[in-house]
Amino acid sequence: MEQVAVGKTGKPQVPGSKLRRSNWRELPYHLMILPGFLLVFIYSYIPMAGIMMAFQRYRPAKGILHSPWVGWSNFEYMLNIPGIYQVLWNTVFIALMKIIAGILVPVIVTLLLNEVRVRWFQRGIQTIIYFPHFLSWIILSGILIDILSPSTGVINSLLSFFHIKPVFFLGDVKWFPYTMVLTDTWKEFGYGTIVFLAALTGINPALYEAASIDGAGRWKQTLYVTLPGMLPIIILMTVLSLGNVLNAGFDQIFNLYSAQVYPSGDIIDTLVFRIGMQDANYGVATAVGLFKSVVSLIMIGASYLLAYRFAGYKIF
Repeated sequence: MEQVAVGKTGKPQVPGSKLRRSNWRELPYHLMILPGFLLVFIYSYIPMAGIMMAFQRYRPAKGILHSPWVGWSNFEYMLNIPGIYQVLWNTVFIALMKIIAGILVPVIVTLLLNEVRVRWFQRGIQTIIYFPHFLSWIILSGILIDILSPSTGVINSLLSFFHIKPVFFLGDVKWFPYTMVLTDTWKEFGYGTIVFLAALTGINPALYEAASIDGAGRWKQTLYVTLPGMLPIIILMTVLSLGNVLNAGFDQIFNLYSAQVYPSGDIIDTLVFRIGMQDANYGVATAVGLFKSVVSLIMIGASYLLAYRFAGYKIF
């Protein structure tokens, strides 16, 4: 004879009733993520239908459904654009330098802040370095143009005081990529510092006590306790950054570059903007953007695999 489960009230439990009660309790949490889900669906998933433009000779008057199909012609045209390989190199070079600086600088600053024993002073420094993260590149570009001006800028005035020739940071092909990396690091390293400081809270204080008893000074404690404790979050931040190897920062470069620094400062995103918005060649611009997305997807997958194989760290 089949046995029926009996609840605390003495009434038989209906199969699936526990699951329904659990879903009902979790309903408020699902409703909380609904606005975010709708935003992602509307602005990220629905526009993916525009990928079809990469295989069309798109005409706005005809729309996506009626524009003629051209197969892989837009991708062939993309590979024959003058200077396309230089643009690709610029993108990878600037992006990789930003990734490296975006990890090293916050880690170093975090280790230095961790040694500050006066809490109000530590929090004050943390707030100051975090503030630029909230400013848009529209605002910062105007500030940086004035600061880095070769004639009236503060930096070049200081260089002139030491009898050093002024440097045109935003107009010199040689200096422009490094200027982009330094200014981006200055803007964002405060955010990374907060992430790594949060990672320090997960380190067991008993490890420091044990290291101190064994005779380890502050440097040895940092080397053998702090850094290994931060390693998982360092790996995570690095892995997530590798997916942006073709994202060199459109907002920043678009607001700071000019035609004279195209040889070293033109990146994929600015090229797509000029092809799509200025030349109205929407099909080729979409093909370039699709190529960039596919490469980024491959890099993310490869970075997850490397993180698991060499560090034993799994994202999911």
